[in-house]
Amino acid sequence: MIGYTTLGTNDFAKATAFYDALFASIGIKRLWDSPKMVGWGTSMSQPSFVICNPFNGEPATPGNGTMVAIALKDPAQVDALHQKALQLGATDEGAAGPRGSSFYCGYIRDFDGNKLNLFCLI
Repeated sequence: MIGYTTLGTNDFAKATAFYDALFASIGIKRLWDSPKMVGWGTSMSQPSFVICNPFNGEPATPGNGTMVAIALKDPAQVDALHQKALQLGATDEGAAGPRGSSFYCGYIRDFDGNKLNLFCLI
């Protein structure tokens, strides 16, 4: 159902470098880029993740209650990506670990304050 998600940034170069490094660690590549937008994913026919400078020229702000969830293959990949995000300067919003009997996740915020859930089903 979801075609892509887009998060705004106030530092395009920093955000691009952060997500290039974060996604490369799980084999996700840039699908396209332009001077104000970059998209990552596995193919153009699958959902992608995009960052941009806000079109209206106003500062980017994280949405209250907004979160993007990144589906991963197993708890080890969740742990590794959560740790990689922290190494790249993200803020820990909840350590990686089980949440209930069938959900494993870790939460981070990028430097713009956008919240991401790194998860897998177990």
